[in-house]
Amino acid sequence: MRTSLRDAVALAAAVLAPFLMALALLPLRTSLTHTNLALLLVVVVVAVSALGNRFAGGLAALSAVAWFDFFHTEPYQSFHIQDRADVETALLLLLVGLAVSQLSARARVLSRAAVSDARHLERMHDLSRLVRSGGCSADELVERIRADLIEVLDLRGCRFVDGSPPAVGPLPRMEPDGSLRVEGWIWDFERQGWPDGETELWAVAHGRCQGVFVMTPVPGAVPPSLEARLVAVDLAGLAALALDGQKDLVQP
Repeated sequence: MRTSLRDAVALAAAVLAPFLMALALLPLRTSLTHTNLALLLVVVVVAVSALGNRFAGGLAALSAVAWFDFFHTEPYQSFHIQDRADVETALLLLLVGLAVSQLSARARVLSRAAVSDARHLERMHDLSRLVRSGGCSADELVERIRADLIEVLDLRGCRFVDGSPPAVGPLPRMEPDGSLRVEGWIWDFERQGWPDGETELWAVAHGRCQGVFVMTPVPGAVPPSLEARLVAVDLAGLAALALDGQKDLVQP
């Protein structure tokens, strides 16, 4: 929801911000070269691209060219350009604006990925420390991991079933490499997304399955990244280690 609002604001800025900048530069039209005016409009394109996405950045570049033409090339207040040098400047403004918008959008994606990876690493570190220190019981750790799986994979719900997988049923299963195994199908998770219904994630330690996390995805949701799925597999492994250690303690 926050992302949708941000993208909507970026689209509005892509249309309005270049217009307002071009209008604000009118008093400088005779004192600055057209190249310098175009560079100032590129700054607006960069700002919009950093706020929004590639589409908003591209729209801002087109808007910047249009208002540069309208306000700062002869004949003024017209979308017609007479001078060849102005045509070249407008084309360069468009090309630079589009390139900058792509780079800014890419930087935004990388920044989001870096923040997500840092959170995953912090999560794994905290849980690993709890397992080593025995700071909580195995059941408490499983409950915490169940809640973490909902957050990491953006699930609608998740429950844990203690025991072997046959107690759950023949459901689609998330494999240790983050792929999805669906009986009778070659499943492309990135393209097809979550299968209908529930999906299993086995909690395995030392070759023994200690239980199954039964995950219920949001219908039609965008599939989580491979990195998020691998984190989920590791979380299930930590739960299995804790349960395996607990069972060893209670054995005579």
